Amino acid sequence: MSTLIRTATAADDLALAALWQECFDAPHITALHALDPQRHRRTFVACDAAGDGVDAVVVYVPRLIRDAHGTPQRVGGIGSVATRPGARGQGLVRRLLGAAERTMAAEQCAWSLLFTGTPGVYRGSGWQEFPSSYTEGTLAAPAAAPGTLPVREATARDAAEVAALHHAYNAGRPLSSLREPGDWAVRVPAWYGPVEKSLVAVDPGSGALAGWIVAQDEGDCVEVREFAGEIASLGALLAAVASRGRAAGAVRARVRIPDGPGLAAALPALLADARQVTEHVGMAKPLHATAESVRATVTAPCAVHWYGDCF
Repeated sequence: MSTLIRTATAADDLALAALWQECFDAPHITALHALDPQRHRRTFVACDAAGDGVDAVVVYVPRLIRDAHGTPQRVGGIGSVATRPGARGQGLVRRLLGAAERTMAAEQCAWSLLFTGTPGVYRGSGWQEFPSSYTEGTLAAPAAAPGTLPVREATARDAAEVAALHHAYNAGRPLSSLREPGDWAVRVPAWYGPVEKSLVAVDPGSGALAGWIVAQDEGDCVEVREFAGEIASLGALLAAVASRGRAAGAVRARVRIPDGPGLAAALPALLADARQVTEHVGMAKPLHATAESVRATVTAPCAVHWYGDCF
């Protein structure tokens, strides 16, 4: 049976939602998809020759991402890639990636970015892996929190301050995204959960927020997925994450904060035996940018693409 590759229409929305539900345990994907008002022409589907049903899908999400010099560049994020089990092994994703690439290039994306646990699916289409690292170890025993900053759960009233902390902390950081109001309203909660799941450190003198941190439980491991703010607040925040983790039964911890001044000094508040791990889950492909400039961005020492910006 021949397969038609085309862009999606509003009539495909139910079929797309059903496919994502079948392939992922991620009910928020449909809400993330709805963030882009141009989503249908940036969503590529494979269906039978009659154009009915959806066998596979690739979504291109345009984002502004800072390059190696901290300058925002238009980047094509690839996400929500799924193939119906019965249609796998036919090269549908490869064909969909080709269609997405042509549109990304036409829309002046400098390069393309994706994150995956199955890099082999994308290598043949020109995406190349790049390394990133995180720190992990045994969860530290209870100890006095470094510094004197009080820590509490975040609330909805903190939203503007948290967004400002995030923008200032990442202002020159390669690979970080410029978040728009829709990202804070939908994308960040989709990946991080309710606002009170995150923690904030408060300056006792001014009452202003000094730091913000997001950590989530992964089995017996608590994982720090984002931080923003003054580095002096990190020790107190990590100590609070450790306390939460111990209460939830965690015995290990993982930190996805880029290495930098102050991190090593703060880590003992969370980790008893910190060790660095390198992984290759990010993949990039130059479009209008040079391969050298893309590589410089994704391998910069302080580069990070926060989990809350996933496509």
